[in-house]
Amino acid sequence: MHIEAYRDFCLSLPFTTEGFPFDEKVLVFKVKNKMFALTDVDRFKSVNLKCDPEKAIELREAYPAITAGYHMSKKHWNTIAIDGSYADDLLKEWIKDSYRLVVATLPKKERFEIE
Repeated sequence: MHIEAYRDFCLSLPFTTEGFPFDEKVLVFKVKNKMFALTDVDRFKSVNLKCDPEKAIELREAYPAITAGYHMSKKHWNTIAIDGSYADDLLKEWIKDSYRLVVATLPKKERFEIE
């Protein structure tokens, strides 16, 4: 997946915004002001996505491209190398899973707006 396709897919999810809250290199996608995906726009060698802790471990064991979240909570975030070792559709599923996890933590009123 190229960064343009990654960006377009993230922005296709309802109420998603993008920004550079840390510096001019780290592109962050948020839903209702909560992060669900981030990457280095200069290199685009990996993305960080939120993940259910049990599923995170399973994915790390199943895919060499997936490791514990770099500079993130190792329990709740995975870093996924953009290396072509898995299908783009899988990455899209992992992005949607991250998005859904964040939406599930929002107040009921905000979840209702999204759903």
